[in-house]
Amino acid sequence: MAAVTKKKKVIIDTDPGIDDAMAIFVALRSPELEVVGLTTIFGNVYTALATRNALHLLETAGRTDIPVAEGSHVTIKKATKLRIASFVHGSDGLGNQNFPPPAGKAVEQSAAAFLVEQANLYPGQIGQIIILGGAYSVNGNVNPAAEANIFGDPDAADIVFTCGADILAIGINITHQVLLSDVDRKKLEESDSKYARYLSNILGYYYDYHMDAYSITGVYLHDPTTLLAAVDPSLMTYTEGVVRVQTDGITKGLTVFDNTKKTYGEITAWCGKPTVKVAVTVDAPAVVELIMQRLLTDD
Repeated sequence: MAAVTKKKKVIIDTDPGIDDAMAIFVALRSPELEVVGLTTIFGNVYTALATRNALHLLETAGRTDIPVAEGSHVTIKKATKLRIASFVHGSDGLGNQNFPPPAGKAVEQSAAAFLVEQANLYPGQIGQIIILGGAYSVNGNVNPAAEANIFGDPDAADIVFTCGADILAIGINITHQVLLSDVDRKKLEESDSKYARYLSNILGYYYDYHMDAYSITGVYLHDPTTLLAAVDPSLMTYTEGVVRVQTDGITKGLTVFDNTKKTYGEITAWCGKPTVKVAVTVDAPAVVELIMQRLLTDD
């Protein structure tokens, strides 16, 4: 009799977002995972809209049993002037489709309280933090220095990277290798899967942005690739070291990785800090194939 593999419990912190929608659908379609909740934050959209979109996506998928907890509306230093990527995902975050409001509501708990509760409820099962964030040895996507998620709150990012948790970081050095092509898009359009049909309707805005910004006919799969690091970590290889984040100046949001192989002659901001894992290579064709496999079939 074949052994039953225990599902990995995951909480997805999200700011939907077109590729976020794809990642959420892939997670719901992955038998390796049990999605125990979504938490929301600003980024692609403001936090309130992220919550609305998360609830909407769960209703679309028929998974209203999964709770949504709303996160902060400001940065860790209480800044209210936020960078919102509506020019990437549309003013509604989902390709300007103007979907009706969801029937459901977020739970009363804050995202932070929900995360703590779930970690205590499932000790040893919810612990690793997989971060879509950073640009390791490549340019950023906000400016030459910074990747968008880190740039949005670099002070919070630096705290997380140095807190000692079990952290795996997936940067845009990885996700910019994973491209949904026109051929893949056509397969989604021709599929009868509700997930594929939904994504086909919202992808146009994201494609237009990539053509304008990168002159490519395809889209980078940031969030779905990061999600698959939870499904199958062997799709990537990793190195380990200390990550610090520049919190101000023209390089605000820059992630600087120390491989800890050199002993410096003086004390540095990296000394004595805990290490994290950072993805360095990815089997991009296998990632795209698995994403498509999950999206092209219904429940």
